[in-house]
Amino acid sequence: MVILLVVIIVLVALFLHFCPPGRKQPEQFKDQGSISEKVFVEIGGVRQGMIIKGRDHTKPILLFLSGGPGIPDYFLARKYCPSLESMFVVCYWDYRGTGLSYDPNCSEETLTKEQFVMDTIDVTDYLRKRFERDQIYLMGHSFGTMIGLLAVSVAPEKYHSYIAMSQMADQPRSEMAAINTMIVQYESINNESMMDQLSEFQTSSPDEAWLKTWFDSPIRGIALHDLGHGMMQDMKSIASGVFFPLMGFRDYTIMERLHIWKGFKLIKDSPIGVDRMNFNAFETVPRVNLPVYFLAGRNDLTCAYGIQKNYFASLEAPVKGFYSFDHSANSPLFEEPHKALRVLTEDAVRTRTDLRDKDPEKYLAD
Repeated sequence: MVILLVVIIVLVALFLHFCPPGRKQPEQFKDQGSISEKVFVEIGGVRQGMIIKGRDHTKPILLFLSGGPGIPDYFLARKYCPSLESMFVVCYWDYRGTGLSYDPNCSEETLTKEQFVMDTIDVTDYLRKRFERDQIYLMGHSFGTMIGLLAVSVAPEKYHSYIAMSQMADQPRSEMAAINTMIVQYESINNESMMDQLSEFQTSSPDEAWLKTWFDSPIRGIALHDLGHGMMQDMKSIASGVFFPLMGFRDYTIMERLHIWKGFKLIKDSPIGVDRMNFNAFETVPRVNLPVYFLAGRNDLTCAYGIQKNYFASLEAPVKGFYSFDHSANSPLFEEPHKALRVLTEDAVRTRTDLRDKDPEKYLAD
């Protein structure tokens, strides 16, 4: 009995070490006029959660659409780019069925691309009304760029500009490019085991069945992160880079952290999980009627860099800027935050109109 009690105490201690108790509200700023709160709002008939943070409530409003799908970027922004909340009042909204918006009774049939776009516009209207702004800024990250691009194509008048971090452009072609590139890289270091595993997925026709099998395979994430092409160039695994840091992040309660992973599984198997695998922006959104800014990591194969650049070249927009980040993969804002904040400060927020007459990559050179 004593041994059992000791084992229980040790297990509880280990659990609390890796998953400490969280806060009902996020850590507060000490700045006068700051805002830091966890909010729940009815969006599209469903209770949805968001965290709103800014050091000055009079700053421009930025709606941040996380990647994933379903893993919130809030904890990454707090760790790698807290200065974002000095430039903006940032709304980190969790999509329906995920994170703070998780509901065990959520129907998978409502988790569609169209519904997420409508929800995005509804959240936008909530922020516009609450902060008394005619327009806000919209930023999408990876999966969030699919939703963001579709939202600004539908309602451009609600936004100052659209900022894409690792824009999804032609995901089937991107996945083929990723496999082929990684096989060559593993060949160069004589890693026959990884070459063989990836070769099983090589295809010249990335249909839906192939995409689902590939996305469901652990080897995709393992290889992307092992070679520095995943979420971050220096993030070698999701476990060490996302799972453990997120489970120890105290701005979410323990139950909210558990809901994040439940929501991740729910959305992965839902209709939007299929939509994101098949998304082709070349066909879906050939033009937008507002300024757009692309932040692209040269080492990104989650949303292949070259395909992002090709889509940007074809996209029609009144003002547009493409910015390459030499030391980044899928998350330039978190990997090279100082350079990314320069883009936001000097181009996106000021809405420069002379981008066509300058070389953004030269402009960003150190």
